[in-house]
Amino acid sequence: MREDLLIILPFAGAILAWFWPTERTRPLLLPAVGLAHTALAFWLLAAPPAVAPGAWLGFDALSRALLPAVSLLFLVCAAYSVPYLRMRTERPNRVFVSLLLAILGLMSTAHQARHLGVLWIATEALTFAAVPLIHFNATARAFEATWKYLLIGGTGIALSLLGSFCLGYASLHGGGTGDLTFAALAAQGASLSGPWVTIAWVLLLAGYGTKMGLAPMHTWKPDVYGEASGVVGAILAGGVTTVAFTALLRVRTVVDAAGGSAMAARTLLAIGLFSMFVAALFLLGTRDFKRMLAYSSVEHMGILVIATALGRIGVWAALFHVWNNSVTKGSLFLSAGNIRRAAGARTADEVSGMFAVTPRSAAIFVAGMFAVTACPPFGPFFSELLVVRAAFAGGNWAAAAIFLGCLFLAFLGMTRLVFAVVDGRPRASAKQGPRQFRETAGLIVPPLVLLALSLWLGLATPSVLRDSWTAAANQVFPGP
Repeated sequence: MREDLLIILPFAGAILAWFWPTERTRPLLLPAVGLAHTALAFWLLAAPPAVAPGAWLGFDALSRALLPAVSLLFLVCAAYSVPYLRMRTERPNRVFVSLLLAILGLMSTAHQARHLGVLWIATEALTFAAVPLIHFNATARAFEATWKYLLIGGTGIALSLLGSFCLGYASLHGGGTGDLTFAALAAQGASLSGPWVTIAWVLLLAGYGTKMGLAPMHTWKPDVYGEASGVVGAILAGGVTTVAFTALLRVRTVVDAAGGSAMAARTLLAIGLFSMFVAALFLLGTRDFKRMLAYSSVEHMGILVIATALGRIGVWAALFHVWNNSVTKGSLFLSAGNIRRAAGARTADEVSGMFAVTPRSAAIFVAGMFAVTACPPFGPFFSELLVVRAAFAGGNWAAAAIFLGCLFLAFLGMTRLVFAVVDGRPRASAKQGPRQFRETAGLIVPPLVLLALSLWLGLATPSVLRDSWTAAANQVFPGP
């Protein structure tokens, strides 16, 4: 079947990359597989296949709404990876290329997982596959970040496994047959054991929330995003976190069917607002522009779960925001990687005047900052506006006020740091940047394309995407 190729192609590419004999040409497999994957994902977006009710894997409405965004981000990052890896000749790229393709296959598996166990296995495998990529720079700080990611991420995965057991027991306790497909669990509805469903939701929210980087489970993000390469940071922020968000949406349908809709909404709203508040505080104080992107990611994961708490309209806005966050954050990570490599540092105390050193990357970085802080006409402005409208429509005035206040603080924190990096006179260490780092087309076009996509999503969102988000929102919130 066509949708199976979304999983098979990346894994086949990973095996081929592992046995590929030449270091210089191996990275070309990334855009080759990425192009085929993206073409197939958008074909399925336009002509979705039928999904068998009891299938463990399937390209259903939720997969259709989110997986093409992840595939598109991967394709652009894959194109950037070719010149990036050619600059990094001091490091072998066999593991990097193979695992990046394997991660695409695992993300495709997780997004299409309609079974609680399959979803958990794919998410756990994603955690382990990302570890060597985070450690690619092989520095002491990268080693520390890798262990922090493994330990905290592993804890989150353990919690989600325990939550999966509890949800399965809730089914058995209510007379179920042990079928752990989400459709079968939701069909049991009120017969699921209420207390066990509540325990399962708390554990699954904590577990998959750790993978998303929601506060207070976000502590791995600043170190990992600060030490990983721009490509890996973009895939983690725009792809891997989307898998965890998809998991929460699927579990939410079961909790709602069991009568826990109000409880789920309250917990999502509380943890989302807390995440935004924590992120805003750190954005006001950080001096590291790569760690800034980590706190921005915490903020945007908070936006997603807040939107999910606001009903069907909020879920539609969240799906829209996933696309906006993926392309916008990808542009920021890639341009920040260029600036970091040219400057040889990453804090405002060490880096300034990058408009003079890397003018194209600096311009994209500034534009991306305005996009990610919801300035019109970029896509995040419209998706976040929909979240505010959903909050007002539901009578959540206090939540809307806190939401807008956190957005304002985040804007102040990011503009303070970004303009400190790009404005002024270049530091002495960065004045040699043009001889060490050249802004070639291969390093500039990918983040520019992602930035253009953010603008396009804001000004001319295609009807096929809108329809897919509507179908997915109806899947999460079935009924009138």
